[in-house]
Amino acid sequence: MEAAARTLTWAMDEITGRTATLTRRSSRRRHLKIASKAGPRCFQLVRHVDVSGVSGTGVVAEGVEWTDGSVALHWGGRYPTTTVWPDGIDALVSVHGHNGATTIRWLDE
Repeated sequence: MEAAARTLTWAMDEITGRTATLTRRSSRRRHLKIASKAGPRCFQLVRHVDVSGVSGTGVVAEGVEWTDGSVALHWGGRYPTTTVWPDGIDALVSVHGHNGATTIRWLDE
């Protein structure tokens, strides 16, 4: 193990019941590589046709595309949920776009 590495220990692993550990390789802070000086962009997920029969039509979720390209998406409703899409807006649309039945409306443009 490297000299800069150190081990963090948590009380218990939920599955095995054993102590869980994580090795951190460096104590240096990681800084965000800014991909855009404009900053994060806000959007709405607009459903034109409710293919699944679950979410209805209109604005069904809202989100933020961060400067590194990752996306946070928030679903409202009775059971609000927020998901993170590290692979970006294209990955999100490939799952929730329903072949054009749902589109992105950028709010900052």
